[in-house]
Amino acid sequence: MTSSPVHRLRTNDLELGATEAVQQHLSRHVVAAKPVSQRKLDFEHARPRWLRECMAEATGVFFYVFPGIACITSFTINAAQPDAAAYGGTFQIGWGFAIGVAFAIITCASTSGGHFNPAITISFAVWQGFPWRKVPYYIFSQIFGSFMAGMLLMGMYWPEIQEFKAATLAAGKPLVFNGGPASILCTFPNPNQTNLGFLFMTEFFVDSYIGIVIWACLDPANPFVSASGAPFAIGLAFATMVWGFGDDAIAANLARDLGTRIVAAIFFGGEAFSYMHYSWIAILTSVPATLFATGYYEFLMRDSLTTIGKGHAVHEEGHEGLHRHIAKCEEAMETGTLNMLSKRQGNGSSDEYAPSKESRHL
Repeated sequence: MTSSPVHRLRTNDLELGATEAVQQHLSRHVVAAKPVSQRKLDFEHARPRWLRECMAEATGVFFYVFPGIACITSFTINAAQPDAAAYGGTFQIGWGFAIGVAFAIITCASTSGGHFNPAITISFAVWQGFPWRKVPYYIFSQIFGSFMAGMLLMGMYWPEIQEFKAATLAAGKPLVFNGGPASILCTFPNPNQTNLGFLFMTEFFVDSYIGIVIWACLDPANPFVSASGAPFAIGLAFATMVWGFGDDAIAANLARDLGTRIVAAIFFGGEAFSYMHYSWIAILTSVPATLFATGYYEFLMRDSLTTIGKGHAVHEEGHEGLHRHIAKCEEAMETGTLNMLSKRQGNGSSDEYAPSKESRHL
């Protein structure tokens, strides 16, 4: 009988690596990693915080954009093939973005907070006290991550893209249109979508939908989403909108569109920005739409008292302010109850519902 790897190690331990993930299910313990040196601690302490945040935001956007546009490229450049269905479609593209979003959050959110979208960064600054001084370099990093995803994609698919470009020109078609070479990088409307108002409203409501889901997933008072489930819930929100409105031209993220649109302009010409006067909708709409969505959640759905009760926030005036608020709410509830009972008595209700002498002096 072949001995198990554990037996061959002659240590009765599991080696460091993927086995750490299943340690809690096993009686054996994982061999410990080597001790952390003081030199490593000093190096990590010396790293500028702003640089780590910038690189995390750029890396996260890269992880989100790269698989999505790779799926788009695979489908677009093979659309004319007899077995084009094998290269996917809108369903595959939606999953590419969804899983990319989840991996971005899992990989980088612990360092930078996981915004990965200028509209989310601005919303955090408006509603949650995120420092405004950080907003510009967060947004720059996000756009840079998308730009690098577009550049790497062009390099990896260069022979196929060049062949697709030559075939498009030989057919007498331009390079910039929905389904053309430039569309592998950024969004363009269909030729019959000439109503910019329609395109704006579509983009606005898609971005609002995603914004509300993101804000709900990040709400610590929400009992239906755990920290481990939030990345996949947010990713599915993106996928749902791609599946529903991918054919209507949506971008859903300023950084995702602008970064790759710059790459499209470099390789396919400035018409990437001027085509049908659409680019401003793809680039800018997510900001007001997400502010609307997060404002809607903040004003109508946020429960700050529950958030405080779960230890995720504090009252601005400390415990005294919180106690005053609770006392005021209890007093209002008691007053409302007394008024209701008094009205019942005045309408001829039974005396058993009338407030007692003791209750009037609560």
